[in-house]
Amino acid sequence: MSAKKTYAVFGLGRYGAAVAKELVANGFEVIAVDKNEDRVSDAAVDIPVCKCADVTDPDVIHQLDISSIDVVIIAMAGNLEASVMATTLCKEAGVRTVIVKCASEMHERILARIGADQVVIPEKESGVRLAKNLISSGFVDMISLSKSVSMIELDVRPEWVGKTLIELNLRKKYSVNVVAIRHGEQVSVDINPEQPLTAEDQLIVIANVAKLSKLRKA
Repeated sequence: MSAKKTYAVFGLGRYGAAVAKELVANGFEVIAVDKNEDRVSDAAVDIPVCKCADVTDPDVIHQLDISSIDVVIIAMAGNLEASVMATTLCKEAGVRTVIVKCASEMHERILARIGADQVVIPEKESGVRLAKNLISSGFVDMISLSKSVSMIELDVRPEWVGKTLIELNLRKKYSVNVVAIRHGEQVSVDINPEQPLTAEDQLIVIANVAKLSKLRKA
């Protein structure tokens, strides 16, 4: 199994703190950063590595060794200039995935244009949900239906292409129930289990949270 990804969270408001705490609770290495000392102090109760620093400063990015981090979440939606600067510095440092919280669709377009890999509007996605999606490597989306059950959207894996749901028997192998198939913008709930899957398909499944490890990619 591959090594766990490392994360940095910039901005420890309600959203950023929720992301960082959820990741830490699931055993991931997280560096949390905010220039507000009170926020850092509060977050340090649940997040072992908290730093008080200005992430718009290139020297700070270098000192934090951000280039070695797999995913950076920038949760400073109230300050577009800071979000733009932090995004730019992270991408220049070679961070593969930079996820940025923003305040509006206009900001979303700006941040995407300057290199953000994913832009999140908080009204549409909670911090906890983002963290769960990051943790559930290989999933397109995951929505908790209850404490024990989630609905998950995942890409058809290369080894599944050309095979039918009957052949794959995902229910027996992964303990999931396929409830719909997405192909582009079209979602079909009238599933033909004898229809071969394509690389462009995405499966929407219902799964027991306790058994998700069987479905996650190594």
